[in-house]
Amino acid sequence: MTVRILHGAEPANARPERNLWTALWRGARCRCPNCGEGRLFSSYLKVAPTCAHCGEALHHHRADDAPPYLTIMVVGHVIVPLLMWVELRYEPVLWIHFALWLPLTLILCLGLLPPIKGLVVGLQWALRMHGFDPDSPEAKEEASTRS
Repeated sequence: MTVRILHGAEPANARPERNLWTALWRGARCRCPNCGEGRLFSSYLKVAPTCAHCGEALHHHRADDAPPYLTIMVVGHVIVPLLMWVELRYEPVLWIHFALWLPLTLILCLGLLPPIKGLVVGLQWALRMHGFDPDSPEAKEEASTRS
């Protein structure tokens, strides 16, 4: 018995491949996950409704609580070991801890939150989650409400 692989035109409903790592990288750079050129955010954390460069619809993302959670996890894994190292090594007085760690924690959280939210939106776009798939029930429902 032989196996024959048929080559030919792709089916009409075939979807183009979306590279996960490219979408994550573009999202982390706060750029459109589709083209990598347009800005992902219209303000600090507000995702633009569409990409100004390629027109990709971005309004249906559902990042919700994932970006703050991931930001707290990353910053905590950076700050806590450093805090413990400084405490054990130098034993500074309490006001030095406050003067050092509170601003550093705040700066890291505010600086990492947009790229991490971009990562989440890029992940959702690459995996065709929450309306990023035109064949999803969410996208069909949205299209029917617009008509």
